[in-house]
Amino acid sequence: MKNAIIALAVLLFFCNCKKSLKPEEIDLSSQLSKPSPFPFRDYLGVNAFEWDFVEEKQANIISNKKIEVIRSFGAIRHYLDWERMESNQGKYTFNPTHAGGAYYDIMYQKLKEENIDVLVCLKNVPKWFVEGYPENERGGDNTPVPFNAAKNDPTSYLAQAQMAFQFAARYGSNQNINPSLVSIDTSKRWTGDDVNQLKIGMGLIKYIECNNEPDKWWAGKKAQQTAEEYAANLSAFYDGHKGKLGKNAGVKTADKNIMVVMGGLGDPKPEFVAQMIEWCKKNRGFKPDGKVDLCFDVINYHIYANDAFVNSGKATSGIAPELSELGEMADNFIKMRDKNAPDIPVWVTETGYDVGKTPQSAISIGSKSSLITQADWNLRTSLLYARHGIARCMFYMLDDAGGVNNPVQYSSSGFVNENGTKRPSADYMLQAKKLLGNYFYIKTLSNQPIVDLYKLNNKEIYVLTLPSQKGLKVTYELDLGTSKQAIIHSLQIGKQQMLAKTTDTKDGKLKIEVSETPIFIEKI
Repeated sequence: MKNAIIALAVLLFFCNCKKSLKPEEIDLSSQLSKPSPFPFRDYLGVNAFEWDFVEEKQANIISNKKIEVIRSFGAIRHYLDWERMESNQGKYTFNPTHAGGAYYDIMYQKLKEENIDVLVCLKNVPKWFVEGYPENERGGDNTPVPFNAAKNDPTSYLAQAQMAFQFAARYGSNQNINPSLVSIDTSKRWTGDDVNQLKIGMGLIKYIECNNEPDKWWAGKKAQQTAEEYAANLSAFYDGHKGKLGKNAGVKTADKNIMVVMGGLGDPKPEFVAQMIEWCKKNRGFKPDGKVDLCFDVINYHIYANDAFVNSGKATSGIAPELSELGEMADNFIKMRDKNAPDIPVWVTETGYDVGKTPQSAISIGSKSSLITQADWNLRTSLLYARHGIARCMFYMLDDAGGVNNPVQYSSSGFVNENGTKRPSADYMLQAKKLLGNYFYIKTLSNQPIVDLYKLNNKEIYVLTLPSQKGLKVTYELDLGTSKQAIIHSLQIGKQQMLAKTTDTKDGKLKIEVSETPIFIEKI
């Protein structure tokens, strides 16, 4: 499954990077006075599959070793194929699933206990669904409409909307759903098999995403949707097209508290979302408060930073997040949001860097290997998105989808090695989560080096980094006001937490060496 996903995405991001900027050209001025309402832990998410949580060949047993790795992150984006839960039409299974044998009740319960948010990305179509297509047009990534059905008609997406209802009815928070609307397959796969039980309102899932990269232009017309077609899809998925598809169709029909996240765009174009909003105006109208009756609660896109622009559109390696278009693209999405759908959060649910020799690799810088640069760049990507007003960031992905010797991009973006041990990227995420996870971005004090201020009540932490991509270092004098002391927190490879060193200030000022690796100064 992983390799199939990579194969579909191989060509996707070669054009996703504009001119690389010199450090002195970085412009953060538009964000200097915009504090974030989101804790930093929200920028430390990762994509994963169900097997990343359980023991090998024991899908009903949580792996303590794997959960120890999962604790490095603030959120999980769970890739979940529709077929897992509905391998036979109208027969739903969850714990265990009759396709794949997963135990989602167990997995989601454990993540809730760990206080790790879950975004469930319900994607792809089951085999029974595409049997109505000609053999040469069948694919798991087909648009979820019957063959020859109108993609711009919400009723074409009834089957997917009914699946979404069943999932939300089970894992959402609404316990007042009529049991006659909830379906479960209680048959056994073999003698002694665990039997699925009907459950309602388990309160385990708050976020559900409708498909993955619906704009997939590289997959052909059988899989690609226009903005208007995807809006029609979302309208069915969201609330059964305002209830018109029946009492058992749509996420919100089951639980109004679940937030529906639009599928992350593979080609990040704000105008795609603007066109979706226009469709909603025409086909869903307006709410009593005058706002557009949207069929999504979160805007979502994907983007990876590489050097395509300086190589005639062909990427040869990744580049530092601050020197790429990541910040500019974030600003463009925020501007579009502010104009068309104020207050709707914007997420980035796929980004990251390889460590092998691919067109998306983090490069070696000075004495730092690709593994360490990956750690630097991933963490700095999180800091960048907090700075630019994005509400969540999730990285692709927990483990490799091909290995470090695979030349295909996105094949070695993992946070863990093949043997399950953590890479520096996972170490940095865990340490940042422990120290800064509950803090909120307040403002940027300097652009060169970058100095960000985070606060939690009366506590303050400053984050400093110099994104030169050349291994440069600079001494910066940080003004800590009347503080006589500060704690310098330094990231460490292979450790559970940062190295902490208490030091005296001189008249409230502290001179600190700043490099490519972020350093954290706690005011005391």
